[in-house]
Amino acid sequence: MSAPTPPSSSKSVVLVDDEISYIDLLEQLLREHLACPVHSFTKPTEALRALPGLNAGLIVTDFQMPGLNGLDFIFEAQKIVPSVPVIMITAYNLKFTKDELKRVPSLRTVVVKPFKWTTLAEQISRFWPPPTPPPFPSGGAL
Repeated sequence: MSAPTPPSSSKSVVLVDDEISYIDLLEQLLREHLACPVHSFTKPTEALRALPGLNAGLIVTDFQMPGLNGLDFIFEAQKIVPSVPVIMITAYNLKFTKDELKRVPSLRTVVVKPFKWTTLAEQISRFWPPPTPPPFPSGGAL
């Protein structure tokens, strides 16, 4: 069964998870099955430095990482790419307070590990940004 495919665009999926073997496998699966570039990072600070040049359409981040946890990463990423939706993945049963969630309006959903990669692909498709409308109405006069 194939996973839903986000519309082709120059936008990319950004993966951030400190588990190297896990992120390598996830990146490979998403690259093979989604019609968009995928960039992966094992260090949240490196991902933050790279974000301005990635044309991110969606970010997937782990919660438990050294240096910055997932909420702190999202908070910092929003300063760089404020309109980009974020999916968090975690092995923990997380409960966030209203104040924590107010800090990270880009967070759209949490996917609990272990999960099938198609589950993540479905969430990516669900929150994939809509295509940018053309600057002028098609077929219309100015």
